[in-house]
Amino acid sequence: MSDFATKGMAIRRSVLGDAHVNRAEAAKTDFDTPFQALITDAAWGHVWARDTISLRERSMLTIALLAGLGNDHELAMHIRATRNTGATESDVMEALMHVAIYAGVPRANHAIKIAKETFAEMATTSAGEEK
Repeated sequence: MSDFATKGMAIRRSVLGDAHVNRAEAAKTDFDTPFQALITDAAWGHVWARDTISLRERSMLTIALLAGLGNDHELAMHIRATRNTGATESDVMEALMHVAIYAGVPRANHAIKIAKETFAEMATTSAGEEK
């Protein structure tokens, strides 16, 4: 495993939680193993592991980008990850306000709906429990 892959897996676990990563790893097949390696190495090892900005800031950027692009499934996952990144509900709303101006009100409106549902779901589960 490369240094980026090792760092990537550590940060991926830190942000998304062991339960999520364990499920993703257990679900890997020969077909998607190269993709899982790519995202662990590139997204998590090359980008998320950098020490230039905080995990909170990366979380807010990621949420805004996912919302702006309409990547709803990934958006909910990263909203749940705020438990581990330090981004607050207020931080998420600020990011989504930017989405409204720079990517469009419909995208932000839908993302806010997803965020509200996800935060409500998070409030009913314990901090250590991951869906």
